[in-house]
Amino acid sequence: MYANNMGSHVSDAPAGHTRQVLDSIRRIVQLLRESSHEAGKHGLSGAQLFVLRTLAESPGLSLNELAERTRTHQSSVSVVVARLVEHGLVERGKAANDARRMQLRLSPDGVNRIRSAPRTAQERLVAAVDALPQAARARLASVLDTLVRELDLGGAHPHMFFQESARRAQKARLADA
Repeated sequence: MYANNMGSHVSDAPAGHTRQVLDSIRRIVQLLRESSHEAGKHGLSGAQLFVLRTLAESPGLSLNELAERTRTHQSSVSVVVARLVEHGLVERGKAANDARRMQLRLSPDGVNRIRSAPRTAQERLVAAVDALPQAARARLASVLDTLVRELDLGGAHPHMFFQESARRAQKARLADA
């Protein structure tokens, strides 16, 4: 037996390591869920708030640059941006130096919406993974890819974390009214 970093004893048997892995995943999911709940208090999903905060830090990004900054596939971030544009929180415009290039910026309403919004779990997660040494990131990516294959979760590009949470919450509030 050995003590893990939370002070409880975990067997060094495979079941102990499995629990340790699952507890770590549970903590990350809990962080993401709580962050999404906080974003919902601002009328946004966690994904929408993450995109808004990313655009606030780097105005004028293209959709591909935004996808790169959020570490998300372009098709997934495109769905979130479309909703933010639809709600008047993000504006699309042509780049001054290249009329073929579209840029994304927060609208004044978008700026106001995030003014008091907390840092998102996605921001924290990206920063934490980026802070890992390159070899550790590569090992983690490999192990998680293997886990995804074992769970048969491959296929289409995944959505951003809690992309639909705000919409579901709004529908639930309307149903309760």
